[in-house]
Amino acid sequence: MIAAIIIGAIAGFLAGKILFGEGFGILGNIVIGIIGGFIGRFLFGLIGLGIEGLIADILSATVGAIILMFILGKVKEKKA
Repeated sequence: MIAAIIIGAIAGFLAGKILFGEGFGILGNIVIGIIGGFIGRFLFGLIGLGIEGLIADILSATVGAIILMFILGKVKEKKA
């Protein structure tokens, strides 16, 4: 559980830096990173990439978080 929180925080921070140049605060990074971890693990599994190890977990969670933020940005755009 603590590992998921730490990986989530790192992934959320990295995704925020990549897309927007800044993170979302510690709580925002954790939430985005954990949800991104589920998305990334699911997508990596669909294309047949096994996830093993800390770096792979961070990479898949970051990719998932970027996808999540992109989708949320598009949904927010349509509402505006």
